[in-house]
Amino acid sequence: MAQDRDRGDKPLLHIEGVTVRFGGIVALDGVSFDVARGQICGLIGPNGAGKSTLFNCLSRLYTFSSGRIEFEGQPLASLPRHKMAGLGIGRTFQNLALFRTMTVLENVLIGCHSKHHAGFLRNAFRLPGVARVEADALARAHELIAFLELGPVADRTVADLPFGTQKRVELARALASEPQLLLLDEPACGLNHEELESLGTLILDIRNRRKVTVLLVEHHMSLVMGVSDKVVALNFGKKIAEGTPAEVRRHPEVIRAYLGEDETETA
Repeated sequence: MAQDRDRGDKPLLHIEGVTVRFGGIVALDGVSFDVARGQICGLIGPNGAGKSTLFNCLSRLYTFSSGRIEFEGQPLASLPRHKMAGLGIGRTFQNLALFRTMTVLENVLIGCHSKHHAGFLRNAFRLPGVARVEADALARAHELIAFLELGPVADRTVADLPFGTQKRVELARALASEPQLLLLDEPACGLNHEELESLGTLILDIRNRRKVTVLLVEHHMSLVMGVSDKVVALNFGKKIAEGTPAEVRRHPEVIRAYLGEDETETA
């Protein structure tokens, strides 16, 4: 597996002291870690640990109370959420967020918009350059459909497809924006054993073949430990461990978070 490829460079993603409060509830409490360019970083923790809250901060869906998040050295706090895709951050969601009445191809084309669009006026008046931009977007969409083996269903309505296939459609749409960082929010949720195995291979292919850095939130420990270069563990909004999969797997705080105090004392 590839490790931190450019150790002398600044991290692609820098998270420092991020805290999120909802009233009197502290959802994230001073969380800090980096994700290097070209890395697959797994983010784990029990339900309610703060994993999805952190993803929502990275997507600008939530505003953090304090701390700092930088992407390629640029602070994200002041940027509007609609700028995230153009900046180079793509995302899938724990619950599918697809246009269910549209086809697979149409959904992927929507993902291309942040990189392949001629602008409102050019499109409205069909000014020179619009046809070329549309052709580039179509080529990009078809290339991703082939990469994710969605060709046989490209013209089918998303709502008519099995859940596992819809997951791949959402992944294709996220990749269509040509992200440098891909946030995968529980991509294995609802998948069967065979689909789970192929997902691990796919995540590695996305990093190795498409040169995309991945931050992965997932409850399937075998998947996280099998593909991640680094793992960060959260519990009750705090970071409790960070390191290689082997280091985090045997960390006492991680064992305690998953098994409970009584089990670790008798193990």
